[in-house]
Amino acid sequence: MAQKEEKPVAVVATSTNTNSRRVECIRPNSTRLKTKALKNPYAGPNIFGPFQPPELRLYSRINSAPGAYTFQIISSLLKVFLFFPLGPCLVLASTLPEERADAMYHSYDGGGVTIDGPSLLVRKNFKETVSISANYYVDNVSSASIDVITSGASSYSETRTQYSVGADYLHGKSVFSAGYTSSDESDYHSDTYSFNISQDFFGDLTNISFGYSLGIDEVKQNGNAEFSEDTKRHNYRFNVSQILTPKLIVDLGYEMITDEGFLNNPYRSYRFLNNPLDPSAGYQLSQEVYPATRTSDAAALRFRYHMPWQASVSGQYRFFTDDWGIDAHTAQIGYTHRLRKHWYLDLKYRHYQQTAADFYSDLFLVASQDEKDYRARDKELSQLDNQTASVYLSYAPEIEFAFIDKLGLTLQWDRIWFNYDNFTDLRETDALPGQESLFTMDANVIKLVFTLWY
Repeated sequence: MAQKEEKPVAVVATSTNTNSRRVECIRPNSTRLKTKALKNPYAGPNIFGPFQPPELRLYSRINSAPGAYTFQIISSLLKVFLFFPLGPCLVLASTLPEERADAMYHSYDGGGVTIDGPSLLVRKNFKETVSISANYYVDNVSSASIDVITSGASSYSETRTQYSVGADYLHGKSVFSAGYTSSDESDYHSDTYSFNISQDFFGDLTNISFGYSLGIDEVKQNGNAEFSEDTKRHNYRFNVSQILTPKLIVDLGYEMITDEGFLNNPYRSYRFLNNPLDPSAGYQLSQEVYPATRTSDAAALRFRYHMPWQASVSGQYRFFTDDWGIDAHTAQIGYTHRLRKHWYLDLKYRHYQQTAADFYSDLFLVASQDEKDYRARDKELSQLDNQTASVYLSYAPEIEFAFIDKLGLTLQWDRIWFNYDNFTDLRETDALPGQESLFTMDANVIKLVFTLWY
């Protein structure tokens, strides 16, 4: 049987608004966006509906590293001004998401893992107060990663499917959102329930939102029908957005997540020396031993500034910490430029770094002595950093044909470089244990999104 490692998920499209407001530019004298996929309370204005923010989740298991918390490459499809005129002012307004249909193809290729598949979304509004959405998402996974190869297992292929439904209700200056997501694969099932409230204040210059999500997961193991473990996840989030000047908007967000249950990967092993005094005697493998609980906190500060020309700049800083000993920092800067009437270019750079978990080691001297003697060799719990360079090109013409108001086409490319500071490459069989070269990898992510507004 092919042993499975912590597999990436190229793109996760969530079906529920975690921040239902929209930032619009109103010109003077005018009339009047597994599961293991966590909703992002710092997403900012929701321009791309349920594809906002289309997070590049590189690891679907929330228990591996900051997972859904910090180890995300936030790949926003489009900036806040992309589908609205670039004008001289900003106004926060609680509105329903736009009626639209989205079709996305995503592809991830890196570290011996390839993932691709489609995602479809449909959203419909009723009586200007209710919005309903449905989303279907597929990952086709083929893996021969370093974890699979060094475990002695053969490569494997599988499919993950996800179904989501969501609803938004607009009442005055408040938006109430609720959603349900079900994700299923051969050895993992997840159900996620979410709720969010958003309210405008002070002449629509301030927006406050808070939300809660409950995830109930079942962990299984291929080839072992008797193995079944449960995991529960509670996500609490709070966000404040403020228009500071006619051209500057700032977001401040906080998120707390608590996990309990089976938090490690049933396929993953750590290694320890056969003889602590003699590394040349080799090492053995044993199943990882994790705590049964985890609590994490994250805070993020984001801004977006409208330039005097047809462009905007954005940036964010995010800090993450948990009781496993991981501290992580994320910094990102972006630039959006209107090339022509309907063409937009988006450039971004992101840097992420984290410390290792307290119970992580590339090579332990001895085996775990009991269930409280935790051991992990998941590379996403190691000390690491990664960098992402992104280029997105979008075309969004307004048309009048039958029921169609506008079309949009976006091509996105992300190049990611991963560096692991204390995780070695066990494919070097001629080196003494602990003296192997450090592991590095890179990945390419491509997303093609077609949108129809009606």
